[in-house]
Amino acid sequence: MLKRKIDNFLIEWKKRPERKPLIVKGARQVGKTMSIRHFAQQHYKHVVEINFLLQSQFQGIFEDGYEVDSIIKNISLLNPRLDIKPGETLLFFDELQACPDCATSLKSFKQDGRYDVICSGSLMGVYYQQIESNSVGFKEDYLMHSMDFEEFLWANGYDNRLIDDLYHHMANVKPLSSIMMHRMTELFRNYMVIGGMPEVVNTFVTQNNFNNTLSLQRQLLLDYEEDITKYALGMEKGKVLSVYRHISTFLAQENKRFQITKLSPTARNRAYIGAIEWLNNAGIINVCYCLHELALPLRGNYDSKLYKVYYRDSGLLIASLDEEAQDDLRRNRNFSTYKGAIYENIVADMLVKQGYDLYYYRNDRSSIEMDFFVRSANHLWPVEVKASNTASASLKKLTDPSSKAHPDIKNGIKLCASNIGFNGQFYTFPYFLTFLLKRWLREQE
Repeated sequence: MLKRKIDNFLIEWKKRPERKPLIVKGARQVGKTMSIRHFAQQHYKHVVEINFLLQSQFQGIFEDGYEVDSIIKNISLLNPRLDIKPGETLLFFDELQACPDCATSLKSFKQDGRYDVICSGSLMGVYYQQIESNSVGFKEDYLMHSMDFEEFLWANGYDNRLIDDLYHHMANVKPLSSIMMHRMTELFRNYMVIGGMPEVVNTFVTQNNFNNTLSLQRQLLLDYEEDITKYALGMEKGKVLSVYRHISTFLAQENKRFQITKLSPTARNRAYIGAIEWLNNAGIINVCYCLHELALPLRGNYDSKLYKVYYRDSGLLIASLDEEAQDDLRRNRNFSTYKGAIYENIVADMLVKQGYDLYYYRNDRSSIEMDFFVRSANHLWPVEVKASNTASASLKKLTDPSSKAHPDIKNGIKLCASNIGFNGQFYTFPYFLTFLLKRWLREQE
């Protein structure tokens, strides 16, 4: 059983005397069901697990209304062998998107208080909106991602002593030893190829090689297409599929920007906004918007028509590439190809998994280009991702202490293959330390 960050969250959730029914959201195959099932087995005497896709007969348990006694009665009618005891039972409703009526019942379960309830599902399209609106105020949400780099380190046998040591070096701007740099770089390169999908990670860690991992990843890509065909409605289905199939194409361009007009000469951005939002809500992509101006606050300060689209799991980006690129990446670890898109994609994913929204900047004259921006309590931080350790003109310009053009910017961050350092204007960190950026930025304030 892979250790996940949701494990501690679920334990803390159960300790709350006034806990609400919990909805664990996330894309297909990020580990929701396994994590909840493991927690349930460890912390409850009785567990009732219902999968609304595989056990469609249970979709009718709400036909007599949403009173808890009525729901429990109907569950028992369908399976009299289930032991459902107040105060000792967890009701685990899986594949919630197949039965939105279940979300309406959460108010009754919260007010009744005799049973703990956890729901899980890949919330997509119209189902996503319907489930959200049905349960406002009577549920708690947890967004689950594929495994981040910290969880990947746990899977490879490392514990929090290593994490704390890495952070200590960041906090003190102390370069890592050559042996640590080498080992962490090797682990991070494995993570870029493998990604964070639990089944793929478990296969890699168990075998200690890449055998069968690519076939698992490609099957996931096909599964996502199947989900799009199943859940996207009407004309949106074709648009969602078109966007999904062209993510890697646009990342291969110099500016990485997703341009709808290149999907079709007659395509217009406004017609595809719904498709982008659908894929984002489904947990399949990360969207990075272009800022209007380099100033706080970030939300509302962006152009919704200018954006980049990244895979939410970099292992799936690599799996989407052609056979020749696969061989180059897996055998030669040549991640600097593809115009830096692989490094950008994984940094975007690591930022999102820390709770950041994604923003970039490129002005009309292209005199300043910056990959990402994050904020601390009081400052705006430009983040540049470099495939090679070359000079960064934009980062130098933005963090120039003599310039007063951007008062919210004080220092910046460069992510590359180099060791930890600071030149008076921006900090340099190796890519693999990106997962600690939020913790580090909080300490900077």
